[in-house]
Amino acid sequence: MRKFIYLLFPILILSFTVQQAEAAYIVPQQTSKTTPDKAMMKEAFRDFRKLPRKERRAKIKEVKKEMKAFKAARKANGEPSTNTLLLVILAILLPPLAVYLHEGVINSRFWISLLLTLLFWLPGVIYALIVILGNG
Repeated sequence: MRKFIYLLFPILILSFTVQQAEAAYIVPQQTSKTTPDKAMMKEAFRDFRKLPRKERRAKIKEVKKEMKAFKAARKANGEPSTNTLLLVILAILLPPLAVYLHEGVINSRFWISLLLTLLFWLPGVIYALIVILGNG
């Protein structure tokens, strides 16, 4: 059994490396036109701070509404099955890393996964699979 596991790990590492290299050719690079420069950002912050309190709150509500719409649209499009499959494999090997890659940020789910993995490996794997495959 150990020989099988020792042979499986290098194969998995090589397969992840090869798939990442292929993905680099498929994914188009974003142009720098979408990112604003620092001077424009500072000017926008200055203008925002000059607004009255009620208008600031209204702007913040608008931004929150737009963020909710963006997240809903992103969820509606779904996630490609290949990414989910790779996350499930990674959840079995390194549960906290899989949760981090799924969530995109280090949040409470990541810390719970890390804690469960450090205490006992199996609860960490189960929790990571629930996070990755769950709808919430």
